[in-house]
Amino acid sequence: MNNNDIVQGFDDEKDDSLKIRLEKADKVEGCLVLYLTGYIDTYNSNFFQKRVSKAVENGYTRLIFNCAGLNYVSSTGIGSFTAFLKAVKPRGGDIVLLDIQPKVYEVFQLLGFSQFFNIKDNLQEAVEFFNSAGKSGTADVFPKIFKCPICSKKLKATKSGRFRCSECKTILAIDNSGQVFLG
Repeated sequence: MNNNDIVQGFDDEKDDSLKIRLEKADKVEGCLVLYLTGYIDTYNSNFFQKRVSKAVENGYTRLIFNCAGLNYVSSTGIGSFTAFLKAVKPRGGDIVLLDIQPKVYEVFQLLGFSQFFNIKDNLQEAVEFFNSAGKSGTADVFPKIFKCPICSKKLKATKSGRFRCSECKTILAIDNSGQVFLG
């Protein structure tokens, strides 16, 4: 199955600096996994936005971006992710970012965007996030196991609040929804 089978006309335009492979997430309605390879900068962010907008226009409002192959994102690229969030939220959707390389994650953090995005470690966590969306309460979120954004040590939080990483001593905060950010 190629991209055009999932979203008609998705591959009509090509850009060698950013490859996007689509895959439907079978267990979640209206969910699409986008495997990104390459980089997103000022020059190709418009191309990136147009292609993802096609997916949203085709009813995919729950987007999972697998960033394992993404080796660079400029501030303009992060602006693209913000635009997607603004496009899908009013339609009851959301976005999840997976497998973000440390140097790419650093850009999200430096610009203060890491706390706005749902960042998960793997596809299963992303699917669980969408399947539990709409259920409220902290009982679904905690205890939460996650990786320290600085040293990648696996940590466990039993409730929201501020705490210190046992490995690198970085102060972290976790909110009621389980979002982790520097605190």
